[in-house]
Amino acid sequence: MTVALPHQLPPVDFHIVDLFAGPGGLDMAATVLGIPSTGIEWDANAVTTRTAAGLHTIHGDVRSYGPRDFPEANVLAGGPPCQSFTVAGSGAGRRALDDVLKFVQRLVDRDARNNIDADLADMDDERTGLVLEPLRWALNAIDDDKLRPYDAIVLEQVPAALPVWEAYGAALADEGYSVAHGILHTEEFGVPQTRRRAILVARRDGHTAALPTPTHQRYRKGVPRPAGDLLRQSWVAMEDVLTQRTGPFQVVSNYGTGGNPRLRGRRRSCEPAATVTGKVSRNRIVTDDPAEHDLPRLSTSEAGQLQTFPHRFPWSGGDISQQIGNAVPPRLGIHVLSAALGLTTPGEDVWRALAEWSPRARAEATADAAH
Repeated sequence: MTVALPHQLPPVDFHIVDLFAGPGGLDMAATVLGIPSTGIEWDANAVTTRTAAGLHTIHGDVRSYGPRDFPEANVLAGGPPCQSFTVAGSGAGRRALDDVLKFVQRLVDRDARNNIDADLADMDDERTGLVLEPLRWALNAIDDDKLRPYDAIVLEQVPAALPVWEAYGAALADEGYSVAHGILHTEEFGVPQTRRRAILVARRDGHTAALPTPTHQRYRKGVPRPAGDLLRQSWVAMEDVLTQRTGPFQVVSNYGTGGNPRLRGRRRSCEPAATVTGKVSRNRIVTDDPAEHDLPRLSTSEAGQLQTFPHRFPWSGGDISQQIGNAVPPRLGIHVLSAALGLTTPGEDVWRALAEWSPRARAEATADAAH
C-alpha cells in the first residue's frame, strides 16, 4: 500500500538542516509534513537507522561543517547531546552552565571569538560545548555576505538547558529574530509518555515566533484520566498504542526513585509511559495484579511507538535502546515544526501518514516527488 504524504503547502519553500539529527525524530516529522530535511549525525548506529529509513544524512561531526555547506537550507534545527545536562548524567553541564553562558556571549561578540575552540576543548565534558554549535551556525549565516540568515531556527534539549536557550534568544533577538522558548510536556501533544523538553523557536522577516499550543491534557500522578473537552483531548496511554499486548500491565522502571533501588517507579498500562531513556529495554513488564508475573519486555518497535515512531520504523545498527531514548518524538516534532514555520494545525491526514509510514512508502513518495 502506498501512503500519500499530506499535501500541506508551507507559506514558503523550507529546507531544514538538522544538526545532531540522531535516528531521525525531527526528520521524520519533516518528512510527514513534506519538508525536505538533511540531517548531520556522527554516530554510526544512528546513521544506519537513518539510512534504512531513507532519511537524507551526512555522516560526520557538525563542527566540520557550516552554513556554506548547505546553501539550500533556510531552517536550522538541532538537538545537541544532552547527557551532560541531564539529572541522570554526571552533571558536568549543570556545573558548567555559567561557563556555557559566557561562551554564548563570546560567540555574540565577534571580537571575542578568538581561541574559543581551545577553551571549549578544556571543558570537563566536550559534549557540553556542543550545545553552542547551533548558535555558531546561526551567527555564521548572519555574518556571511554570500548567505542569508536562516528564516527559522528550531532547537530542543532537556529542561536543564533552558537557560542556554534563553541566552540564545537574547542573542538572536539582537539580530532581528522574534524568539519563543519554554518547556513542553510531550503528553500534552499526544505522545504516550511524560517527557519534558526545552524548545526554542526563532523567526525572521516579520514572522512571530510561537511554540505549539497543547492539544491534550497534562498527566498528573494519581489523578484519574480526564475526559477530553473542546480544547484538549485526554492524554494518550501506553495501552492505546501498544495494542498488540492484551490485558493490563505495569512498567517497572530500571531506576530507583530517590536513589533507592527498591523504590522503582511504576506506570500502569492505562497511563502514559514515564520518560523513555536509553535504558528502556531494561524496564520490567509485569501483569497488573498482586502476583506480578513477568511479561515480555518492550520490543524495539514498542519502545519506538512510545516515542511515536511508526511501528514499521526500521531501527538498525547497535545500541538501539539508546537511539530510541535520544530521539525527538516525531509527533512532538510535527507540532513544533508546524508552529515554528506557520503551517496549519496538524490534522488527521498528518497523523495517519505518520502511523502508516513505512520505508517502502517513503521510497515511493520520494520517487513520485522526483517526477
